[in-house]
Amino acid sequence: MENDQAFLDEVGSFLSESLTPDLRAAGRRTTGTHSDIEACRIWHRRLYERGWIAPAWPLAHGGTGWTARQRFLFERECALNDAPILFAGGIRSIGPLLISMGTPEQRERYLAPILTGDDLWCQGFSEAGAGSDLAALGTRAVRDGDAYIVNGAKIWTTGAHHANRMFALVRSARGARPQEGITFLLIDMATPGLRVEPILSFDGDHEFNQVFFDDVRVPVANRVGAEGEGWAVAKHLMRFARSNNTTSGLLRRAYRALERLLAAGPKADAGFPARLANIGIELRAFENFELRLMSEGRLAGDDEVSSSLMKCMASELHQRITEVALDLAGPYAAVAGALNGNSPAFAGEAAHAAHKYFSTRAASIYSGTNETHRNIIARSIAAPREPLRQ
Repeated sequence: MENDQAFLDEVGSFLSESLTPDLRAAGRRTTGTHSDIEACRIWHRRLYERGWIAPAWPLAHGGTGWTARQRFLFERECALNDAPILFAGGIRSIGPLLISMGTPEQRERYLAPILTGDDLWCQGFSEAGAGSDLAALGTRAVRDGDAYIVNGAKIWTTGAHHANRMFALVRSARGARPQEGITFLLIDMATPGLRVEPILSFDGDHEFNQVFFDDVRVPVANRVGAEGEGWAVAKHLMRFARSNNTTSGLLRRAYRALERLLAAGPKADAGFPARLANIGIELRAFENFELRLMSEGRLAGDDEVSSSLMKCMASELHQRITEVALDLAGPYAAVAGALNGNSPAFAGEAAHAAHKYFSTRAASIYSGTNETHRNIIARSIAAPREPLRQ
C-alpha cells in the first residue's frame, strides 16, 4: 500500500539513525524477556524522545495515534532491524491498566515516568504455593489507617532487581471463594521491609527473583480498584499482558536467529528445508492473525478469549522455532563454549540457539499456563460469543 510505504520509510529512517551497532548487537543477543538492561534504557529513551514509546496507548496519554496496521508494521521493522527488546511491563501492562481503571491521581503520578523510562515495573503475582492457582496466594495486607501493612513473599518475579515499582496482588480478607478478598496494590520497591533475592534460571540467566515483604507499608491511595476486588483488576491487566508478551515481533526475532545460524554453515539434514519452510509459513500465518485481532480491537484488554488464543499460539510457536534451531545447531549447541578456539564458525550462533531454547521452555507457563488458557477457549466454544468477522 502507498501509505504503508511512506510510513515504512519514516520508520526505516529513524531506525537507521537511532540503532547503533551496540544496540543491534544487544537485540541479537537477547534470549529472555528483555535485552541487556542498559541497552533497554537507551532504546527506551530514544523511542520516548521520538514520541514512539507507547504505540498502543491513547493519543491523549502519550500514544502515537497510529492505526493497528502501523503498530504491527513498526514492531515488525524493529524486529527486522534487531532493536533491543524493552523491559516494558509499565508500557505493556500497568500503564494500560491505569489508563483504564486507575484514579486521576494515579494516572497523574505514574504514567509520565512510565513513558520516560524513569519508572520500571515488575509484577508481584506468583507465590511458592500460588502459581497456576493464583487465587491461593497468601501474602497478607492488613489495613492500618491510610496504609496497608504487607507481609509475605512473591516468587518468579521477572526483573525485580531492575524495577523501582511493583504491581502486586495481596490478600486483604478471606471470602467464600478464594478469588474474593484479593486487593491490587502499587508498591515502591524502595519501601523499608521489602527485600529482593535472585533466582538463577536453568540457562544461568538472572531474570527471576523472590521478593520478601516484612511489614511493608503501602498507602491506600496506591490501591487500584476497590478493596477485595483485585482479582477482577488483575484479570483485566492480564488480558493486556497475555496478548503482548509474546508478539509476532518476538517470534520474528527468534526466526532471524535461526536464519543467522543456518547462514553460518552448520550441516542440515535432508528434512531441514521442509521444517524451515513450515516454520516460516506458521510465522506468517500468526502475523496475519495478530494483525487481524489488532485491527478488530480484540487485543485492547476486554477480550479474554482472543488474548488466550494469542498467548497459546505465540508461546508454542516460539518454542517450535527454538527447537528447530537447537536441532540445526546439533552437539555444538552444548559444547561451543568449551572448544578453546577450535570451534567452527557457527559455534557462537549454536550456543545462542541452546540458550534461547532453554529460555523459551517457560513460555507456555508464564502469564498463566497454556492449559489454563485452553480452558478459557473451551468455555467460549461451549458458550459462543460474537464470531470473528470473515
